[in-house]
Amino acid sequence: MAEPETPRRGDRAPSYMLTAEDAAIIKARIRKGEFLNRIAADFDVNPGRISEIKTGKRFAEIPPAV
Repeated sequence: MAEPETPRRGDRAPSYMLTAEDAAIIKARIRKGEFLNRIAADFDVNPGRISEIKTGKRFAEIPPAV
């Protein structure tokens, strides 16, 4: 029986790159009081990325979606 091949570091799929449009939607959801980890799960990103949007470290110039 063959051993299952373990994925090498370079074989992993990269994380989703958030867009300005995503940031506007995320800001609106934060404003509504949604949990950051739930928003992160919906966008398949680390909750730290959502926190950076919340604090203005990323996409500070993008207003929340209406």
